[in-house]
Amino acid sequence: MYLADEDIKRALKDGEIIINDFDEARLQPASYDILLGNKFIVSNTESTMAIDPVNKIFPQTKEIVIGDDEMFVLHPGISILGTSVDYFGSDKYLIHLSGKSSLARLGLIIHNTAGIINPGHFLNITFELCNLNHVPIILRPQMRIGQILFSQLTSQPKKDYKTTGRYHGRDWQHFVDPKDEEGKEKIKEESKKLKVKKGKKAKK
Repeated sequence: MYLADEDIKRALKDGEIIINDFDEARLQPASYDILLGNKFIVSNTESTMAIDPVNKIFPQTKEIVIGDDEMFVLHPGISILGTSVDYFGSDKYLIHLSGKSSLARLGLIIHNTAGIINPGHFLNITFELCNLNHVPIILRPQMRIGQILFSQLTSQPKKDYKTTGRYHGRDWQHFVDPKDEEGKEKIKEESKKLKVKKGKKAKK
């Protein structure tokens, strides 16, 4: 079940949803429009022969920052990362990222597969921008680039993205190795076990 506009406003007032800075003019009947930021990550194609995710071979990248009055030209067939002006999240609701129909008809994709934001994940979202058209598309900071929707969960999740999420606190990082996260979880578990053992010894 998705939240309607009045439900979104109510959840914002109650602190169940965070959107900085909320602009009611961007509130749609069941979604909220978000804006494109100034930062982009592009791959250095001249130094990358191929990408091999299994063997952890990724392209070298560079960050490009443009001014509010500047533009970024996205050429056909090129995939880059961008970020949102808006910082948002919720501990209660599942958030869905969706494109704008007006931009989709021009061939602009804003996310390839990563379209959901789990409860507990607060972020300036990273867009996976791709131009499927045959001509360049001009991107400008502050343009309405996408929309977010909020859906009610059937129950409160046991897991929290703040502790289990691969990209928590580092959404602008190009790639985070899942094995790094597994290692972190093992360290956390070992720390918990040590605390329990210390507690038992103290009681004795």
